[in-house]
Amino acid sequence: MAVLVAKQAPDFTATAVLGNNEIKDITLSAVNKGKYVALFFYPLDFTFVCPSELIAFDHRLEEFKKRNVEVIGVSIDSQFSHLAWKNTAVDKGGIGQVGYTLVADVKHEIAKAYDVESEGGVAFRGTFLIDKSGVVQHQVVNNLPLGRDIDELLRVIDALQFTEEHGEVCPAGWKKGSKGMNASPEGVAKYLAENAKAL
Repeated sequence: MAVLVAKQAPDFTATAVLGNNEIKDITLSAVNKGKYVALFFYPLDFTFVCPSELIAFDHRLEEFKKRNVEVIGVSIDSQFSHLAWKNTAVDKGGIGQVGYTLVADVKHEIAKAYDVESEGGVAFRGTFLIDKSGVVQHQVVNNLPLGRDIDELLRVIDALQFTEEHGEVCPAGWKKGSKGMNASPEGVAKYLAENAKAL
């Protein structure tokens, strides 16, 4: 499995269903210009764990927007399948009108570029946080039965933005509003002296 952290995110152009249901080609690097991107892969439309994740992303979409983050979901389904799933009510196994982009990776090229394609051909549950310069800052890949935690992704975004703004690093369990740590022997000693028992 490739580790893409600290590398340029593989660019792609693909057909997608936008939040407003428009179908058009998008290019990752164009979306990424001046914004962060939360790029996530999921196995298939009309499945089981997947709708819970896509709905959870949608429920937190305003939180992503507040942080200047574009959310993009990717699976090997076509744009027509994505649209049909959006047009299926939640109580019928659909995802409803989620407000972010869903990319059609029918040739599996994007899943392969991010090294998340399973032996069965569908994507594992891969999540990639891409910064404003197009560099992957965080990745996590779950096996098919294991749903991801969207709130943890928001916490990591907060940590990245804190580090960018303040130049300090974020220790274990750091949450927005917590103290950072100076990346030096003195900084870690000071932080641990004050916080080690709470870790």
